[in-house]
Amino acid sequence: MIKNMYKIQTPIKSETIKRLKIGDRIIISGTIFTGRDAALPRLVKLIEKNSSFLNLEGAVIMHTAVSAAGIAPTSSNKTEIENSITPLSKAGVKIHIGKGALSVKTVESLNKNGSVFAVTPPAAALLTRKVESSEVVAFPEEGMEAVYRLEVRDFPAIVAVAHEESIY
Repeated sequence: MIKNMYKIQTPIKSETIKRLKIGDRIIISGTIFTGRDAALPRLVKLIEKNSSFLNLEGAVIMHTAVSAAGIAPTSSNKTEIENSITPLSKAGVKIHIGKGALSVKTVESLNKNGSVFAVTPPAAALLTRKVESSEVVAFPEEGMEAVYRLEVRDFPAIVAVAHEESIY
């Protein structure tokens, strides 16, 4: 199932997304934004009001909290998160990182908006070692579930949904 290995630098260009296939391994360097059930719907509301201060064009968003214990993906098929994927893709997010099968509707919207969904190994220690710095950029009152900007180097993931195909 694993096909190719791509090193990807953020911000991500549409051409990069077009060449990705399910099963491809990707190594991401640059900025990754984070969010979970509480923060991502709030971010979508800001985008809908044209009030978002984040430039999401070519961005990566990981469905995770950030704590002293590290980072690891949360289930992306929770209603709050899954409902944020389409509007965030429309706002420019190219890669969503998390875990779990997505609905057919979400898979179709990823394709329509030129985005993909990738999974990571659920190994907090491995992923946390790839984080060079972190900073809260929105909703600090949400604590570890706030939106963070992470600077990462060689962050591993596998493409799970691309161009209306899914490994699930």
